Amino acid sequence: MNVRDVLDAYRKGDIDLQRAEQLLRMDFLERVGEHTLFDHAREARRGIPEVIWGENKSPEMVAEIVSTVLKDRDVVLVSRASPEHVKALKTTVDKEHVRYIERSKLIVVDRRKERPKIGMIGILTAGSSDIAVAEEAKAMAEVMGCEVLTEYDIGVAALHRFLDPLAKMLDQGVDALVVVAGMEGALPTVVSGLADVPIIGVPTSVGYGYGGKGEAALMGMLQTCSPGLVVVNIDNGIAAGATAALISLRCRRKR
Repeated sequence: MNVRDVLDAYRKGDIDLQRAEQLLRMDFLERVGEHTLFDHAREARRGIPEVIWGENKSPEMVAEIVSTVLKDRDVVLVSRASPEHVKALKTTVDKEHVRYIERSKLIVVDRRKERPKIGMIGILTAGSSDIAVAEEAKAMAEVMGCEVLTEYDIGVAALHRFLDPLAKMLDQGVDALVVVAGMEGALPTVVSGLADVPIIGVPTSVGYGYGGKGEAALMGMLQTCSPGLVVVNIDNGIAAGATAALISLRCRRKR
């Protein structure tokens, strides 16, 4: 829930005044078991759905956290999740609401009956090896209320491949572009030199030997000579999708 959602839920009578006040407070924390201190107000402050890091957490721990999160919202994501996490979740959440994007190791729990698409972003990848990270960004932006246009495997190894897809996305009115690339990470800079919307570069851990775990791509994007390109950390599709969605939703609100 963002602030508007909390106020709307109170107006409809779905939550009482005390619960609305709790959700809007900066310090509304709840202890989950002996392992987690959950901030219920974070989504209301930021407008970004709750994302639980699944790696290094047991399936039982993740299921317990998700159950707590779903007390007052309908969407939660679990990143770096395994099939064992999915199995545990399905014992506490209706199976129909649980989607596992195996390639991205991402679980999306979404109990909403309606999922309006307000914003619009585009996602490009340099290679097919970058799709897993792109799909993570796509899922994040979609649950935040964006239509997501995608074009994959259009990197600079054959430079002409990305021109038509990029033009189509800009013609359709995307408010931001996420550009995912490994190796030397050149594609985001090239796209940024041609597009008039914010570009979010995502370096991936794809490549050979020295710098091949995403470091070369990250440094290349950070050293871009094209203003308007910002960069998230290696393989961080979640941050890229959330940032692009925030940009688009803000743009659409003003319209």
